[in-house]
Amino acid sequence: MIRSLLAFAVVLSALGSAAVAQDKVPLKIDLPKPLFVGTPRPLQLANLEKPRSGRRPEIMVPAGTVNLSKGQPVTSSDPLPVIGELTYITDGDKAGTEGTYVELGPGTQWVQVDLGDSATVEAIVVWHFHSQARAYHDVIVQVSDDEEFNSGVKTLYNNDDDNSSALGAGKDPAYIETFEGRLIEAKGAKGRYVRLYSNGNTSDELNHYIEVEVYGRK
Repeated sequence: MIRSLLAFAVVLSALGSAAVAQDKVPLKIDLPKPLFVGTPRPLQLANLEKPRSGRRPEIMVPAGTVNLSKGQPVTSSDPLPVIGELTYITDGDKAGTEGTYVELGPGTQWVQVDLGDSATVEAIVVWHFHSQARAYHDVIVQVSDDEEFNSGVKTLYNNDDDNSSALGAGKDPAYIETFEGRLIEAKGAKGRYVRLYSNGNTSDELNHYIEVEVYGRK
């Protein structure tokens, strides 16, 4: 009897694992055309990740995961961008050419996407400026239900290795921008607001955003 119950439990566990596996699907991300041509100049950053050959690996997300940020409102620490409009950040245009990106002032700046309601976030993709091989400093991505980000803040990515943006030192790598954008796994973090920081880049002191996509479920 005990053996039969144990065998039944094993079968149920296997069926449960299979169901979970079937519930996961690859995250499909539409990519823009590559813009960068030529030989990049060497970048000197202590925490710069090594180049990867080939396309990045896919990640698996729950079935029903969609882009929640398309057309959603965006606010910023710099409400009057040097170039472009904040609406560009969620308009779906990732080309990176003139008229598709926002340029914010120098220093640590952030942009914030309001998803409208609290959501379960599975992944975030951010495109800064990919027509030149550059790396952005202090890339920090957070999720919260608090619009002011004073409480309930979940940090999903932080490559500020020296805490120069005063949000805590991070251990994630700096990276060179490409047409793929940066894919950040959120693993079911809960929140209505997504805030993304940067602090200039290896080419100048300004901050740029082309597009932010937030994938999840409400």
